Amino acid sequence: MTTSRDTGIDWFIFTGGTLFLLFIVVPVVIAPELSAEWIDVAFKYLTAQFGVFYLILASTIFVFLISIALGPSGRRVLGPPGVKPDHSRFSWASMLFCTGIGSSLIYWGAVEWAFYINSPPFDVAPGSDEAIVWASSYGIFHWGPVAWSLYGLPAVAFCCSYHLRQIPVLRLSAACESVLGRQADRWPGRVIDLMFIIGLLATAATGLAFGTALITSAITRLTGMEDSFAMQFAIIGLATGLIAYSVFRGLNRGIKVLSLINIVLALVLIAFVALAGPSRFILEMGLASLGTIFQNLITMMTWSDPLERSTFVESWTIFYWAWWLALGPFVGMFVAKISRGKTLREVIFGMLGWGSLGCALFFIVLGNYALDLELSGAYAVAQQALEESPSAAIAAIIELLPLGDFWLVFLALIGLVFVATTYDSAAYTLAAGTTTRLPMDEDPTRKLRVYWAVLLGILPVVLLYLGGLTIIQTASVVASIPLLPIYVLLGWSVVRSLRQAG
Repeated sequence: MTTSRDTGIDWFIFTGGTLFLLFIVVPVVIAPELSAEWIDVAFKYLTAQFGVFYLILASTIFVFLISIALGPSGRRVLGPPGVKPDHSRFSWASMLFCTGIGSSLIYWGAVEWAFYINSPPFDVAPGSDEAIVWASSYGIFHWGPVAWSLYGLPAVAFCCSYHLRQIPVLRLSAACESVLGRQADRWPGRVIDLMFIIGLLATAATGLAFGTALITSAITRLTGMEDSFAMQFAIIGLATGLIAYSVFRGLNRGIKVLSLINIVLALVLIAFVALAGPSRFILEMGLASLGTIFQNLITMMTWSDPLERSTFVESWTIFYWAWWLALGPFVGMFVAKISRGKTLREVIFGMLGWGSLGCALFFIVLGNYALDLELSGAYAVAQQALEESPSAAIAAIIELLPLGDFWLVFLALIGLVFVATTYDSAAYTLAAGTTTRLPMDEDPTRKLRVYWAVLLGILPVVLLYLGGLTIIQTASVVASIPLLPIYVLLGWSVVRSLRQAG
């Protein structure tokens, strides 16, 4: 794949994204305490007022994508007649998975249950057996097919515009072109593209912040060094350098190679924990959790807590749907770029299937390993996760494995690679989204890819400087609000594109 040389930069989108970063960073530096207070107020207001729309949208998109995959449109091949897939199934699935999740999966996969066990949904008694099962199940749901469908809709929309309609542009406005028409190149399209850039910048920062916290906790546990802001800053700098190098190398020589390395490292960690940990408990609780989700899927998809018995839905399900939604156009754009030769059915079931399966493995193995330590009294995982940090709890339970010091080093390494494999794709997508024209066999310019890679490292520094889970959650929710109507537009565009394509 070659670097695009005859294409220009969309200066409106490029400048708007850069100014957004300054708009966020400057107030935080000048008045951090006031900024944190306003962010907390914003999170509570937005989740209370708009939360139900996320639930409706996620459920609708999930059903919509399944209907496309199972219908005649699912057989459509992406590309000209006779085209072969650009990537093997394993390479494609690896890039798809690594782009979609990042180190946040390790961060939450191991200890998300700790936040649920004493604050369960559905007015269940805290700490009860029922609460334990729900705690083990809800993380898998939050990272399962409904969540991946929020990635899937933009992916299908981009596939329709880029492959079926042969529009040589990877911008969100182009994915809406069948509805917007000429307005896709005018101010409505420019606004849509700017919302995509802002949503990606804000939400990508949350994953980088989670990954940085994970790496620093592993280093602290291993060396005894203090987990300081200076260490976090250094880790972000190292991750940003690796991301910049990967996107500089390009899609096939950088991003693809790093994704394959990442998926192998992840499988090694999962296999070791499954064998060295409480294998029987992991298997039994994993099976029970999957059964709970299958039996209660519709309830979990539509539960809005209308009587307001707790803040579970607002703090977790809505936060997650906002996070997945804000990242959706980025993942969808990247998946469309690597999916030539696939069918729409393969893209949809690949995302909902391979993506969900990979996430479920982490929650079942790492999560139930940690849960067994908690229930057996071997280690107070929940207390450390809630009172200190989830990343500190993860480092502690990894150290309890046989050859614990080795696995702490491994944890830091895999955390760094997970961060890089997700956000090199993000930098690539930001560059593609600010490129005026991008033919199928070309990459955005190297300078543009590296520029966005460097800027991606700025916001996580700000979030870590402010501190607190609510700060990170709010960034996702705020960034996703403008994308709610755009997702409706994407669905409408997919329907019209498939109809026009015959």
